[in-house]
Amino acid sequence: MSRLEQLLGELCPDGVPFRALGEIGTVVRGKRFVKDDMIDVGVPCIHYGEIYTKYGVSATESYSFTSPERAMTLRFAQPGDVIMASAGETIADIGKSVAWLGDDPIVIHDACYAYSSPLDPEYVSYYFSSRSFRDQIKQHISSSKISSISTQSVAKARIPVPPLDVQREIVRILDVFTELEAELETELRARREQYKHYQDQLLTFTDEAVDWGMLGDIGRISMCRRVFKAETTSIGDVPFFKIGTFGGEPDAFITRDLYNDYRSRYPFPKPGEVLISAAGTIGRTVVYDGAPGYFQDSNIVWIENDESVVSNAYLRYWYRVVQWRTDGGTIRRLYNDNIRRAKIAVPRKSEQDRIVRVLDAFEALVNDRRIGLPAEIAARRKQYTYYRDKLFNFEEAAS
Repeated sequence: MSRLEQLLGELCPDGVPFRALGEIGTVVRGKRFVKDDMIDVGVPCIHYGEIYTKYGVSATESYSFTSPERAMTLRFAQPGDVIMASAGETIADIGKSVAWLGDDPIVIHDACYAYSSPLDPEYVSYYFSSRSFRDQIKQHISSSKISSISTQSVAKARIPVPPLDVQREIVRILDVFTELEAELETELRARREQYKHYQDQLLTFTDEAVDWGMLGDIGRISMCRRVFKAETTSIGDVPFFKIGTFGGEPDAFITRDLYNDYRSRYPFPKPGEVLISAAGTIGRTVVYDGAPGYFQDSNIVWIENDESVVSNAYLRYWYRVVQWRTDGGTIRRLYNDNIRRAKIAVPRKSEQDRIVRVLDAFEALVNDRRIGLPAEIAARRKQYTYYRDKLFNFEEAAS
């Protein structure tokens, strides 16, 4: 029998009472401040966006601060409160929480709620991430440009209230999963740093070892035919990738007829060729996989290279170390002349293949979600989610 089963049998053999959050505690909304109010030293503060980008289940120190003068006009969460994000870009952001365990009060943004109760704050924070809680609040989330939930809706959500010893045992169990995942994430960061080191080392050459040239020497720069906004729709047959959706999910489409027409009459990438972003995040790459799709002209380009001289696989890695510069320094847009003038080291084909094999192995280890550390982290997260939701699935005591 586990320690948790023993505690449940001894302390709540007839089930666990469930209570509305507002019955056993208070939900307080913060006050608005802007990012210009956030400084490096001062009174601890937390912006709602930081909850789902920087914080875990609990915290003792803040990432941001505000001035004492500004803090006097704002609202605070107290040590032991649970701070919840009440707004976000997606429904999944709502409810993400952090238990504030610092020694001093912390200023909270107006898109945050501070929940104060006699419950263990880490228990509450874990519960707020559970399926049980999220199923309750998602039906009350309003969505427009930004999703949000009201104070009243949060206060009505129910939470199981076992004795404190049971709450703390659940926290202990879930902390083990959290710490294991953190260790794997730390190891993954170290492996990625190691990978970058080897990548830079493998792609650093002496002048005698390779031929040097310019990217314009290895092939012609090409781009798709221009597609006008009026020719796109929000749903359709063929994805149209703009610079903002390049490498992600499309939000525009073109008809199959237009796609077939433009593909037959104008330049179009061959499977395996490396598409590169010429605006936005300069030099971001996607290997074209041959699936139907069309790409924004001038913002997404590729080189029609002779693979007997420079392989696509080698070129993809070279793009990670190439210096995209003009005479004036770093650029905000990659023009065709910038691409043509960029230098490239061209080792023998057998050496290109060896470099690609080594870097592919590292790439799989640190980025492939099917194998290596990413796969192990994904498995641990799935296991954690399963046990977290199971731990909060109490038999409810009769009223």
